[in-house]
Amino acid sequence: MIEHIKGSLLEAQRALDNFIANAEALRSVEAAAETLIRTYESKGRVYSCGNGGSMCDAMHFAEELTGRYRKNRSGLGAIAISDPSHMSCVANDFGYDYVFSRYIESHGREGDSLIAISTSGKSPTILNAAKAAREMGVSVIALTGKAGSPLESLADVCICAPGGSYADRVQELHIKVLHILIELVERRFFPENYERA
Repeated sequence: MIEHIKGSLLEAQRALDNFIANAEALRSVEAAAETLIRTYESKGRVYSCGNGGSMCDAMHFAEELTGRYRKNRSGLGAIAISDPSHMSCVANDFGYDYVFSRYIESHGREGDSLIAISTSGKSPTILNAAKAAREMGVSVIALTGKAGSPLESLADVCICAPGGSYADRVQELHIKVLHILIELVERRFFPENYERA
C-alpha cells in the first residue's frame, strides 16, 4: 500500500513540477489575476462554475473571496453558480446544458468576470456559460486540463494545467491556481495582510 501512496504523491509532484516549468502557464495565471483585479477595480463581480469536483472548486474559490482566505479583510463580490433551485428550474425547463449560462444571462454585467472550470475543456454547460459571458462583455477565465480545447477558444485567458491521465490530478492543480489567484487579488487590495510582522 505504501508504494501506491508514494506513487500517487510522486505523480502529483511531477504534474506540479511540469506546471511550474511552463512559462506560458505561469503567464496565464498572472493574466487571470490581472483580469480579476480589473474587475474589482471597476466594482464588478466574479462568478465561477464547474461540474462535480470542479463545482466544489468553484464554490471554494467564491467563499474564500466573500469570506476569508488567510487573514481578515473586507469581503469581495464572488458567486459560485450552485443554487439548487436555479439549477433544477433551468435543467427542467431548458435542459441541464444551460444551468450556468442562464445564470450569467440573468446576473452578469459588462466588466464582470467568469471563472469557467472544466478539466476536459469540453463540458457543454461550461461552454454555454463562456459563450453567454462573452456576449455580455463578461471576461472569461478558463481552467482546463487539455490544450486546444473548445473552452480555450472561448476564453480571454486560459490556464491549462495538464495533470496526467485522469481528472483528479488536473483538479489538484486547479485548486492551487485558484488559491494563487485569491492571494494575488488580496496582495493588490489588502497588502497589509502580507506584511511581515
